[in-house]
Formats: sequence, structure tokens, C-alpha cells
Amino acid sequence: MKKNILLTLAFSLILISSCATPNIAYFQGVEIGQTTSIDNENEIRFLPEDQLSILVNSKSPEIVASLNLPIMSRQIGSGNSSATSQGLSGYVVNKNGMIDFPVLGEIKIEGLTRCEVEDFIKNELISREIVKDPTVTVGYMNLYVSVLGEVRSPGRYKIDKDKITILEALSLAGDLTVYGKRDRVLVQREVNGQRTLYAINLNDGPSVYKSPVYYLQQNDLIYVEPNDKRAGEATVNGNTIRSASFWISVTSMLTSVTTMIVSLTR
Repeated sequence: MKKNILLTLAFSLILISSCATPNIAYFQGVEIGQTTSIDNENEIRFLPEDQLSILVNSKSPEIVASLNLPIMSRQIGSGNSSATSQGLSGYVVNKNGMIDFPVLGEIKIEGLTRCEVEDFIKNELISREIVKDPTVTVGYMNLYVSVLGEVRSPGRYKIDKDKITILEALSLAGDLTVYGKRDRVLVQREVNGQRTLYAINLNDGPSVYKSPVYYLQQNDLIYVEPNDKRAGEATVNGNTIRSASFWISVTSMLTSVTTMIVSLTR
């Protein structure tokens, strides 16, 4: 009888220990004030099927009118609650990495950053004596990263600047839940039709900065795996640690253990 009680108590201790809080601290191994180099300071570069807006301004608006696509208007809602929204038309990079720009014709922008596209168009307009004082602004229109798995708000998030880190993308998704594996966050990246899967350890500060996916690219997919605690919540019959049936079973077991102990001490 005593042996059975000890085995039951051991099982109870294992159950309790399995509910221990996982390691959720970021940037371990980095001292306050420590400087760490970043190996890959990659900026977003345009790829085929990317969509971008290009706006040319000048002191002579009548000259640049033919260089800008028309403003598109669309109606939002219906009836008394309807409204009109306006936005720039966009260029789509074709499979050859080209866009067809007014007056300049086809220009290759695949592999260029936003600033490089702005400088190229500006220099072309000046060198061809089309506009003397152009200001060129390029914007992203359909660039996203996707975040899935154990985060608070999974979804697609728009890229609106030249650099975005994996930490920024995770913060847009509301950060990892306590059930997310911080030592193994997966990033799927597609380059030239080939997909590569990377793993990054958020607990290890130095390795985060050296990861090739610290800076993200458009269409990257981040997946946060569930940790062992989350995986251990599910049982064969579908009960989980949050279910009423699970806690009824635990309560029943502890009551039985207490009853046996009391009976032996009498």
C-alpha cells in the first residue's frame, strides 16, 4: 500500500512539474550596453509581382502630369454611410523584372531598393531633359510578411519601410504567447522559385543578430511552433489542461491520495 502511495505522489509531482513556466526571456547572453554587429543589413529589394507606386513632383506640375498615373477613386460602404477613398495607381513588376514607366519606357527595377529606384528615375528624367527639378517618391503597395502559430494575432502584415526585422514582425502580431517556442522560430523564404526554411533562437541574443532572417524580405512566412507544455496539454481523449474534465480527474486523484494517507496514519 505504501508503495502505491509513493508512486501516486511521484506521478503528482511529475504532473505539477510539467506545468512549470517555460523559458520566455529574449536576448539571453547579451550584456546591457554590449555592442553586437549585424551580419545582414538587408533592405527590401523589388521582385517580380511586387506592386509599387511612383509619384513625380516638380515646380512645374503641368510638366510632370504625364509622368504620374491617375488617382484611383473607389466607393466604400453604401447608402448614407458610403464614402469615397482615393489612392495612387500602381506598377506591377513583370516576370522579367521590368515596369513600363511613362515617357521613359521599360525600366528594370528587380533587385533595386526603393531609394535606388527613386534615384534612377530622377537621374533619367534630368539626363533626358524631361524635368529639371524632379522629386521622385516610391512606395510599397503589396509587400507583406505572414506570421502564424503561437502568436496573439496571426495574419499578414504590410511592409511600409525599407527594413523590417523579425522582432518587429512578431510585435505586429502581438508577440508570442507563453506557449510559443522561443528557441525555434521558423522562417520560410522563397528566392528564385526555391523555398528555404530557417530557424532562429530568440533566447540567444547574439545568434538573433547574426541570423540571415533577422531582416525579413517580402513574402517571408514566420511560424512559431508550440512548446512542449502546449503539446502536452492534449490527451488521447481530447481533454486538455484547461478542460473541466481534466481538473475533475486531478481533483479525484488528489482526494484518493489524501484519503489513503489519512487511513494509514490512523
